[in-house]
Amino acid sequence: MKRREFITLLGGAAAWPLAARAQQPAMPVVGFLRSTSLTDAARLVTAFRQGLKESGYIEGQNVVIEFRSAEDHADRLPALIADLIGRQAAVIVGNHNAALAAKAVTTTLPIVFATGFDPITGGLVASLNRPGGNVTGVSFLAAELGAKRLELLHQLVPKATTIAVLINPNSPDTEAERKEVQAAARTVGQELIIFDVRSDRDIETAFATFVQHGAGALLDGTGAFMFSHRERIVALAARHAIPAIYNLREFVAAGGLMSYAPSITDAYRQVGIYAGRILKGEKPADLPVMQSTKFEFVINLKTAKALGLEVPDRMLALADEVIE
Repeated sequence: MKRREFITLLGGAAAWPLAARAQQPAMPVVGFLRSTSLTDAARLVTAFRQGLKESGYIEGQNVVIEFRSAEDHADRLPALIADLIGRQAAVIVGNHNAALAAKAVTTTLPIVFATGFDPITGGLVASLNRPGGNVTGVSFLAAELGAKRLELLHQLVPKATTIAVLINPNSPDTEAERKEVQAAARTVGQELIIFDVRSDRDIETAFATFVQHGAGALLDGTGAFMFSHRERIVALAARHAIPAIYNLREFVAAGGLMSYAPSITDAYRQVGIYAGRILKGEKPADLPVMQSTKFEFVINLKTAKALGLEVPDRMLALADEVIE
């Protein structure tokens, strides 16, 4: 705002009757809650703010955003949710685990989620078209892309007949993801070495097993655990020279080879739009769960070169982003 406009605005405000100023409503509060670190979510926050703006809400002007993170400690979520309720939040938005925890605490406060899992089997809603209750959101179903990721691995590393797979068994869509990659591998005659990981030690053991069995490539599974440990996973893949494909761009930005994933930034933009619509009076029960249809294929050419891989021109043409 220009200085002259600002002074004019202040002058106008000074002329308001005191009673009228006292009646000005407080700005609505939106709680932005994550089970994982907020330091990993800068792009998502920007996209969320954009969605709010598209709905007519700008942070600091007509809406307040309260940010909270459990920093990968799920037991902290109930207290964070209670804090947001105490701040009289009008709506809470969050990733899968945060939204699920919020749903367990309140049946009245609107909740908008962004999840890479099936929101029905994951316990967030009863139906996509008619979610009912106080919860709705955006699903980008990252776990359903295992077959496509295997296909891309096969294109880049066609001689890799043994594929390593990391899976976190605590993720809601673990079994669906496991069955999908197994079926996809059978169709092209690939052998899978699937390793369930729940801790740092499990990740170390998994890579030792992959090397022992001569795995030629790696498919990294979905979920918050994998995301939180992405730097360790990427580093071990590099140390053991195993070409890998991941489920999020952030892995490639951290030095991973490539990723194929739904656009989570676009999902969070849509979450912002839904939050804005709820602030205007719409109810979550009347807002169908949206399914993100935008996908991103990202390749890290520096990593490919370090692995001695020549990326075919057809793959570069398909890439939405090439990191050099």
